[in-house]
Amino acid sequence: MGWRSIMESKQTKINIMGSEVVEGFVCKPKKLDLNKPIMHFKTQLFVCNDERCAKACNEEDLATYLRDLLKTLELHRGKNRIKISRTGGCFGACRFRAVANIYENTRANGYLSNNNIWLKNTHLFTKNRWIELFRILSKNKKIDESNFEQISMAEYL
Repeated sequence: MGWRSIMESKQTKINIMGSEVVEGFVCKPKKLDLNKPIMHFKTQLFVCNDERCAKACNEEDLATYLRDLLKTLELHRGKNRIKISRTGGCFGACRFRAVANIYENTRANGYLSNNNIWLKNTHLFTKNRWIELFRILSKNKKIDESNFEQISMAEYL
């Protein structure tokens, strides 16, 4: 194998922040720059990745599927960036099978009306349903005015 073949077989992965990535990872930079800011996002969607919710989903890796979908919609970067994060454990809302929580970055351009909304039964969402949700979020339309099932939150005084 010649030098050119070796170089071509080694593909350098670059994450969305422009850092070279450690082999086997998607976003972990090879060289950590402590002064580099966290990437801006308008909306962050936390998807439950614990045992019950993960098993209920049609996709083996829902977060990766949603990230790829955001890339096709070009909502993975820019001022209306939507970030997908997996939970590290259970949200404690298993009876609403496959839940997701919407967090709006209101310090930037996040939409306060959609902040801290809990969606239930996301395992029933089709590709088109996810696209509809992402478009609503990116255009700052009120989720309450759409037909997305939400988990009622108790209010304590």
